Amino acid sequence: MLKMDHARYIIICILVVLVCGFAIIGYSPTDSESAASKQSAQIIKNKGSDTMVNLAQAWAEIYTGLTNTASVEVSGGGSGTGVAALINGTVDIANCSRQIKPKELELATQNTGKTPQEFIVGYDALAVYVHHDTPLDKITITELAEIYGEDGNITKWSDLGVAHENCPSNKIIRISRQSNSGTYFYFREALLGKTQDFKLGSLDLHGSKDVVEVIGRTPCAIGYSGMGYATSEVKMLEVATAPGERYYAPNLKNVLAKTYPIARPLYMYSLGEPTGEAKAYLDWILSPAGQKIVEKLGFVPLANK
Repeated sequence: MLKMDHARYIIICILVVLVCGFAIIGYSPTDSESAASKQSAQIIKNKGSDTMVNLAQAWAEIYTGLTNTASVEVSGGGSGTGVAALINGTVDIANCSRQIKPKELELATQNTGKTPQEFIVGYDALAVYVHHDTPLDKITITELAEIYGEDGNITKWSDLGVAHENCPSNKIIRISRQSNSGTYFYFREALLGKTQDFKLGSLDLHGSKDVVEVIGRTPCAIGYSGMGYATSEVKMLEVATAPGERYYAPNLKNVLAKTYPIARPLYMYSLGEPTGEAKAYLDWILSPAGQKIVEKLGFVPLANK
């Protein structure tokens, strides 16, 4: 009987060893390490321009998939929102479709002790959109100033020499952006300079995509947004600086040649000189891999990238 118990004990010990061995063989250190890496990855907070939000999200998704050391969190809200977060020190990088103002730069430095650093990460042609059925293909900056400016006299499609059958009222519906938008700021300055303002009565929307969607549903409308947001429901007009001058379409070729008159850089601002993961991320955005995404999403990449 004792011998039987002893034999049973030996068998149990052997089974325990075998089970432990199989457990060790089945253990996947790669999966475990990957999960731990994701938990410990540094979060890069990125906020700002609605024009850039689709681009920023694409960058973030691809870059996060390439590295286990960083995770990028992106949110929009407008260039002004991004700059405000930079001033408050609550983001690592702010996206802007307009250049930071000297006062904003000063406030950020005073509040955080770090001077924001500017990076041009691509270019955008600010397209003038109309409904696809609108019988208009070209427009001048002068005419746009008359449509949008506070002293402007163009209020009807017939003022542009257009018989717009799909707009029975003949009234031009102006679509614009909210005043915290870098796109709003840039377009206003491109049309009116730094001293004049837009007239009241426009439909002011939150995002670039919203502008194009509303114009696509509104035959009487005209508006402005990044060329990367074009759809089959709208038409992008060719633009000239003034009557008698050459018209140019908003496209990659004309932006790089600096002939399209409403083109602008796209900016990222880091809080202080970027270091560590933030620097690695910005370096990747400026690399050929990051710039390919710029072009893929309908924006204009940096030259020689």
